[in-house]
Amino acid sequence: MHITASVFINDDESGLHQDYEEWLEKLAPHEPVLQYRHNRTGEDNGDAHLKRQIMGREVIVAITGGGLDFGPWEQIFYGEFDGKRRKRVLVKIIGA
Repeated sequence: MHITASVFINDDESGLHQDYEEWLEKLAPHEPVLQYRHNRTGEDNGDAHLKRQIMGREVIVAITGGGLDFGPWEQIFYGEFDGKRRKRVLVKIIGA
């Protein structure tokens, strides 16, 4: 529930997590902070907004037989790109 954090689904594999981190930093490096117009407002998190845009803000998961309907290695992950503020996660269950 914050504009610099992400929720996404993927495999729970440490190498993949590191790959994401490195890939996102190449796409939207934190430094130099003045490369982002957003940071001219006094913030220094322009990169975090772009990283969140790439990774998404929500996931939809089917529930089958009372459990999350995932592949064998999939999980829901929370991506934190600007850890300076408190964040919260909102879970909504919609069904018949």
